Amino acid sequence: MPETRAAPATIVHYRIEPKDPHAHLFETSCTVDAPDPEGQRFRLPTWVPGSYLIREFARHFVAVRAHGPAGAVAIVKDAKDTWRAAPCAGPLTVVATVYAFDLSVRAAYLDALRAYFNGAAVFLCPEGLQHARCELAIAAPSGTIGHGWRVATTLPVTAVDAAGYGRYHAADYDELIDHPVEIADCATAAFAAGGVVHDIAVSGRQRGDLARLARDLAVVCQWQVELFGGSPAARPPFDRYLFQIAVVGDGYGGLEHRASTSLVCSRDDLPRPDEKGISEGYRKLLGLASHEYFHSWNVKRIKPAAFVPYDLTREAYTRQLWAFEGLTSYYDDLALRRSGIIDARSYLELLGRTITAVLRTPGRHRQSAAESSFDAWIKYYRQDENTPNAVVSYYAQGALIGLALDLTLRACGSSLDALMRALWQDYGQPGTGVPEDGIARLASNLAGRDLSAFFDRHVAGTEELPLAELLRGVGIELRLRAAGGGDDRGGTAAKESDALPRCWLGATIAGAQEPRLKHVFNGGPAERAGLAAGDVIVAVDGLRATASLLERLATSRGTGETISVHAFRRDELLTAAVVLEPAPLDTCWLEIDASADVPTRDRRLAWLGADPLPG
Repeated sequence: MPETRAAPATIVHYRIEPKDPHAHLFETSCTVDAPDPEGQRFRLPTWVPGSYLIREFARHFVAVRAHGPAGAVAIVKDAKDTWRAAPCAGPLTVVATVYAFDLSVRAAYLDALRAYFNGAAVFLCPEGLQHARCELAIAAPSGTIGHGWRVATTLPVTAVDAAGYGRYHAADYDELIDHPVEIADCATAAFAAGGVVHDIAVSGRQRGDLARLARDLAVVCQWQVELFGGSPAARPPFDRYLFQIAVVGDGYGGLEHRASTSLVCSRDDLPRPDEKGISEGYRKLLGLASHEYFHSWNVKRIKPAAFVPYDLTREAYTRQLWAFEGLTSYYDDLALRRSGIIDARSYLELLGRTITAVLRTPGRHRQSAAESSFDAWIKYYRQDENTPNAVVSYYAQGALIGLALDLTLRACGSSLDALMRALWQDYGQPGTGVPEDGIARLASNLAGRDLSAFFDRHVAGTEELPLAELLRGVGIELRLRAAGGGDDRGGTAAKESDALPRCWLGATIAGAQEPRLKHVFNGGPAERAGLAAGDVIVAVDGLRATASLLERLATSRGTGETISVHAFRRDELLTAAVVLEPAPLDTCWLEIDASADVPTRDRRLAWLGADPLPG
């Protein structure tokens, strides 16, 4: 959007109302007191910060009209995301009807149970006035729907009623759309971290122990505040924080904002009132919350230069998402360990799963972490059947780069913690963007030696990270084995039942009674036999194919055996002779070296925060 600045006194007035929950329709309006005399243009973002895909929010605008002091004003759409109103004296108001039924954290949702909106999806920006002060009026739904609903947001309050309906304000358009709003009959809890109140608002049916969730999040958030601030007296870069959690039957996701985060979690991921330990689902939820909270520094304030300022009308290319998302992915679970929420073995299980996920991605040999970052707009968020062969996740690979960089810096007397604090001090606090080579230069300064080769090989290049060697330096042994089945995510040693030699089809399977090849790996047995992703397997050696039958092939047949596969590709029947191969050793688990010497144990203690061995 153009970089013209509005006069300090200019105010853009917004209003939003859950107009028709059954039809999932919000009504929003934007009023400009002194519109452009040549015709005011209004633009909607095409993407939302933190989610790197052109999402075309304008496709959900059902109707747009305008009016001024003399009545209706003509308004036309002159681009996919832009409307132009006819010249009028002002004030000019544009009213939009917005369809909202996206049960995610990126857009807007409305039904008879809750209302939610991310400002980028519903608020038009008057061109030339993006730096003007904004006022927002949030109206209650009319009728009986919404009884007991309350507004949950970190937008600064101007004047609201007991339920939170009323007027809010923002310094400019960027701030307006960076405070999502949840309106529902929420269960709530609160805690303090860094001397700041943190609220939790949970919508959806649930029986979670929110008091425990608040206690655990308080510890994790306090640890992160101290990490960036460098002392227990540090404060976070906001005066209040909000965790918005939408509970569903089966879901997972999050999006960071400057003083809040929107999360979606499965109902069973919340801690139960009678739960003593930490279930896998609850550990996942804590890791998600930790990830988004870490973004309060890393990407919301420590930003790539390409994001300063944001241009939400088109792609913003950077080769640094491996750091802004990947390093955050490294710290999300590590924060659970360092703050004492999970033990070292639990953390090593999670780390082993991340290593496994990357090892099972042949695309890591073709696409570097830097390339993955740059191509996020067209590849990572648009995955297809060939994605594992061509793409590496800048989240997972970035997390492993973070691990390798952390252990490398520690061997030089520094740490990734020091690097994150340096990024905060040099770029985050001043509000300047991190240049493309900024992280490599800072890391070299902290290491006291040139680390450019590390970045050339493992960030810009596709050379394997020396994880086994680096982990051995802190008394951790990296072990590899074949997968024990389709649901084996790694992180633990093989079960006795999985200890038999295994062979490999070279594909992943979807569907139980009508198995379909989901991914076919380059150079694997299935591909060499002429099978392709999407093929429906109907028979193996004359027997009806099921997912369980294909799973049993791994141990019931031997390496080098040929199986006859009948499959439908679309409506055509194919026959393929598949020669089974040894299953790849792509499943990782990590073991603590009980025989490590004292210096090695000390390095492990400094990294993990507590020695996992007694004594």
